[in-house]
Amino acid sequence: MSTTAIATRGLSRRYGTKTALKELELTVEHGEIFGLLGHNGAGKTTTVTLLTTLLEPTSGTATVAGFDVSSDPRNVRANIGYLPENVRLYDNLTMRENLRFFGRLSGVINVDHRIAETLDFLEFTGHENERLSTFSKGMRQRVGIAQAILHLPSVLFLDEPTSGLDPQGVKTLRETIVRMNRELGMTVFMNTHLLSEVTAWATNDEKRGHRHSLRDSQRLPGPPPTHTPGRLSRHDRGVKHHRMVDEPDRHSCLQPSSPGWPDNRT
Repeated sequence: MSTTAIATRGLSRRYGTKTALKELELTVEHGEIFGLLGHNGAGKTTTVTLLTTLLEPTSGTATVAGFDVSSDPRNVRANIGYLPENVRLYDNLTMRENLRFFGRLSGVINVDHRIAETLDFLEFTGHENERLSTFSKGMRQRVGIAQAILHLPSVLFLDEPTSGLDPQGVKTLRETIVRMNRELGMTVFMNTHLLSEVTAWATNDEKRGHRHSLRDSQRLPGPPPTHTPGRLSRHDRGVKHHRMVDEPDRHSCLQPSSPGWPDNRT
């Protein structure tokens, strides 16, 4: 059995003459917590939407959980969970009703039992019958995580998961990510522009890394960037990150209008 959870080869996405992602090469092993670092507009969200099959690549290939994102998207979706930066939930429904809806979309058998198990794992019981319109940002984020792991995916994608959270919410989320990785065996792929988010799990100061050119992979048309695009990978007890270096905040990344489940999920 392959030890690779995610692999991309020359993965690219263009919108007409605009290049959002160019020839991305990365590998994530099973059981890793992987952080994709980069400035706003460097192509992080584009990468996740490609790997979760919400967009099709213009060129290049990618496999997730052993399945090709272009030729076998259904099996990719069956094996992944996804928490977008702005999770789309239904405010007029209770937490239980939201999770039932997403669980049935994912084909979860005995969905109420799985909801109970998931909320118990997340230590988030007691709010099942409350409407989401009453939830704080941190509480909504935990509901988003619950819907993403109801079907026990092997790979979990998180897009800027700490955005808008207070310090306690960030701490709780970090602890949850580590538990999902260690106790449920999930590979975690996280987008962020904050180096601190992918180094937060390191338990020592020994840093092993290397830098590798991405051949201008994230640069959009315009003046030469002030930084050389590069790759920085590091392993600290299973934690790994990959840096996408680009002109700081010069270009906004083009994104689909509806990046989340369920409307793009078939």
